[in-house]
Amino acid sequence: MEQLTGRASRSRSASWGWGLAATFFVIYATLSVRRHQLILTTGYDLGIFEQAVRSYAHGRLPIAELKGPAFPLLGDHFSPITATIAPFYRTWPSPVTLLIAQATLLAVAAVPLTRWAHRTLGAAGALVVGVGYGASWGIAQTVGFDFHEVCFAVPLLAFSLEALGQERWRAAVAWVLPLLLVKEDLGLTVAAFGGYVAYRGRRKLGFLAVAAGLAGTVLEVLVLIPAYNPSGGFAYWDKSSGSGGPPADLLLDHAIGLAKKLGTVLMLLAPTAFLALRSPLILLTVPTLAWRFTSSNEAYWDIRFHYSAVLMPIVFAAFIDALAATLRSDKSLASVMPRRGALIFSSVFTALTLPLFPIGQLAEKNTWQAGPRITAVRHLLVRIPDGATVAASNRIVPQLTNRCTVTVFGSPNQGHPEWIVVDAATPQGWPISPGEQLRELTGLRTNGYTTVAETLGYVLLRRV
Repeated sequence: MEQLTGRASRSRSASWGWGLAATFFVIYATLSVRRHQLILTTGYDLGIFEQAVRSYAHGRLPIAELKGPAFPLLGDHFSPITATIAPFYRTWPSPVTLLIAQATLLAVAAVPLTRWAHRTLGAAGALVVGVGYGASWGIAQTVGFDFHEVCFAVPLLAFSLEALGQERWRAAVAWVLPLLLVKEDLGLTVAAFGGYVAYRGRRKLGFLAVAAGLAGTVLEVLVLIPAYNPSGGFAYWDKSSGSGGPPADLLLDHAIGLAKKLGTVLMLLAPTAFLALRSPLILLTVPTLAWRFTSSNEAYWDIRFHYSAVLMPIVFAAFIDALAATLRSDKSLASVMPRRGALIFSSVFTALTLPLFPIGQLAEKNTWQAGPRITAVRHLLVRIPDGATVAASNRIVPQLTNRCTVTVFGSPNQGHPEWIVVDAATPQGWPISPGEQLRELTGLRTNGYTTVAETLGYVLLRRV
């Protein structure tokens, strides 16, 4: 009878997890694909990753023309795990394949977290944790910004954290080791997981994981990436130090940076009512926060983009662990109220912040109205033949990378493509300013290019 009860409990835990995963997959896929349809995805980074996966799909090492002529992407970041998308891309050669893969991976991470929460906290706790993770700002920002390799790390971390919570140490290490194939900095996270395993008593296994993580990062940063990089080095060393300038400016920059970093930490902890601080698992966020906060790149400091995706499963795992610890230590009525309060706070935080981040766009009217400019640019793009060389505005790039060789218009590696297609009405201001873009277009029209079409602010030029 006890065995049947246990199996029923595990079945309920799994069904909760997979149910939430299916729900969030639909949400993530709908949002990311719709953004692509609205010409809101970009060459940096969806186009780059599609070029890499397209290379893998044709049996070649990953090349990203957007980074430079025949640029080997393994010389930028070490992410060979993206090759696993290649078989699917070969069947469906579209940037949407990458977006669907990302939606799947991010959604699957809800399974182990919800399952663990259901077993330790019950149905209410599982619902709060599962929805909290799935609707978290870090995951929403990732879904709302193209495709990135870190989507592979998120489920690996979630399954490893569940194993840690259940003291299945070998499984935890087995799940976390593939992070070495996701990105070079994640070896530090592998080492942190190993340190936790050693701290919990499995010293040999833990120290082996620490050694593997540190050795992996060193090997990738000092040997593998430079071996592929055309310049023979690691391009991001200069991001790890501050810039010079007058003392007053440096002081102001430091204050602004400190405020952004503090804001990021507060946003990480707030979904857990700051209860995650009571779990040692929260220390597993330190490697990622350390490299981000010591970088001179301000984009790493705050809550924009995809950089916090890998932190979300850790934060919610720490939340589960902290709540479970209070259950083990005190089951009295006096301890029940704070636990309920934390779950209620987490639910309210999730509900209030959801509309502020990309998932909230699904409820906006503009998301479901394409408008005449979308139709106009699509009519222009069909005039560009397959296999052509093209320079395009950043947001137009991923509309072409599955069938053309594409660079970003205005970038140093633009060269002399056969076709140029530019959004002159709403320029992003990158990699060149709107004024520079206008001057560049004017010069091209008198220097080897003819205007094929110009409609609603979109310009299509062809080399003569």
